[in-house]
Amino acid sequence: MALSLYPTAMKKRVSCIDIGTNTALLLIADLEPESGTILPVFHKQTILRLGKNVDAEKIIDQAALQRLIDCMVDYRRISDEYGSETTIAAGTSALRDAKNRAEVIAAVERPAEVTIQCISGQEEAELTFCGAVAGMNDLPELFTVIDIGGGSTEISMGSLEAIEKSVSIDIGSVRLTERFFSTLPPSHEEFAAAKAHINQLFTLNIIPFFAGRERIYGVAGTLTTIAQVSQGLKHFDALKVHNYPLQYQDVHAFLEKLKVSTLEEIIELGIPDGRADVITMGTLILHQFMRLLGVGKILVSIQGLRFGLAQKELLRLQGNV
Repeated sequence: MALSLYPTAMKKRVSCIDIGTNTALLLIADLEPESGTILPVFHKQTILRLGKNVDAEKIIDQAALQRLIDCMVDYRRISDEYGSETTIAAGTSALRDAKNRAEVIAAVERPAEVTIQCISGQEEAELTFCGAVAGMNDLPELFTVIDIGGGSTEISMGSLEAIEKSVSIDIGSVRLTERFFSTLPPSHEEFAAAKAHINQLFTLNIIPFFAGRERIYGVAGTLTTIAQVSQGLKHFDALKVHNYPLQYQDVHAFLEKLKVSTLEEIIELGIPDGRADVITMGTLILHQFMRLLGVGKILVSIQGLRFGLAQKELLRLQGNV
């Protein structure tokens, strides 16, 4: 009888944590090196607003730090309950921008026993690219992934074999809401200024991605929230949101509604507190990306950076990293 190269004992349960500007996402998954599969076991999302005022102050304040510590203690407890052998945590835009990131990482490590790695924008783009399509079939030769976060937007293009181009741009739903909007709805002048800024940065960066615009996947809260609302869902449904074809005309119609809506009216649409105040800007970023690139639809993926972290660990177990 032939022996398997990867014995069953090598199956490994890991916790992968994506610490973003607005949210912290936990994925607990079983990695199976023999089959090369990632089997999700548990998901959790916590709205942290870690990046509150970081764009202006370049500091993660004490209140945001405490929210992060509480969240990581909770994620450690859940990981222990599920029997995770390894915890991998990555901090993105807010942590990159914070002058006190070393102190923040140290402050979390003691009570939560979670070591956060602050990854570069390039690493974030590459990991998100891999995570967005992990486990998917029927992928074309060339495709693109966009990740609209709270502090930055990552765009990557390539194939299953290699990434050809990736970029991280400092436009995010939290960062630009704080910078441009003083009220909801924003004034005509505030909206126009934000739109001009987004157009300027996209125009400088997106030309290479015209080659991969035939199939685009979108990840993160802005995309999943718009996909939810577009289907008339008052609550998030992963099965209905994942792989949902989000049409440009739906994004446009949603933006037209948002730009004249108060925070209370936005919450009534089914958008959760903690995302409702930044969804107008997130939708504007998505709208301008689709318009400037001439994209008719984007396929929404509920996966992202945390799946990329899991994929990287799986490759390590297989001896490919």
